[in-house]
Amino acid sequence: MSFWDQRYDQPEYVFGTAPAAFLPRHLAQLPKEARVLCVADGEGRNSVWLAERGLDVTAFDPSAPALAKARALAKRRGVRVGYHQTGIEDWDWDRPFDLIVAIYIQFIGPEQRAELFTQFDRALAPGGRVMIHGYTPKQVEYGTGGPGKVENMYTEAMLAQAFEGYDILENRAFEMHVNEGHGHVGHSALIDFIAQKPKGTG
Repeated sequence: MSFWDQRYDQPEYVFGTAPAAFLPRHLAQLPKEARVLCVADGEGRNSVWLAERGLDVTAFDPSAPALAKARALAKRRGVRVGYHQTGIEDWDWDRPFDLIVAIYIQFIGPEQRAELFTQFDRALAPGGRVMIHGYTPKQVEYGTGGPGKVENMYTEAMLAQAFEGYDILENRAFEMHVNEGHGHVGHSALIDFIAQKPKGTG
């Protein structure tokens, strides 16, 4: 059993069933009637919330136990989400989306992250948006969530450079108390990043 299967193979939702506060905080930034892709979505708390807002949501995660809980949550909430069991390496990045949501995907290091962000650009339709939320390097000192690897953390400069040429709508590092299930609890060093792909690009 993989690390993620072991983590999610329990009755409780590890990170709770409410969305990451990042999403409600930026509700106004969600494109209306958008085709949304939730990357490494886990137990479905974010994809289900987005579907409740009337968006056309697709989500993937490599963990079967996580997806079983995600599907159960969607059913309880009365929404439809297209769930797929796959990892970031095997996802079909040629499928177009208007919004890509990546929340706490810092299990990947710098090299794979750079490749993944290139795939985001490939999958985003012209004028589409990317919404990224995660931890800054300071989080390693707090130890209240995340992998504990400084190189996996985000900075404002790094994200701005990764999406150079995009219209940056939000790029802010900050600290706050997080209470999301039992997986993310305590004072945390966070970053919100939202950027829009130019409309004239494919």
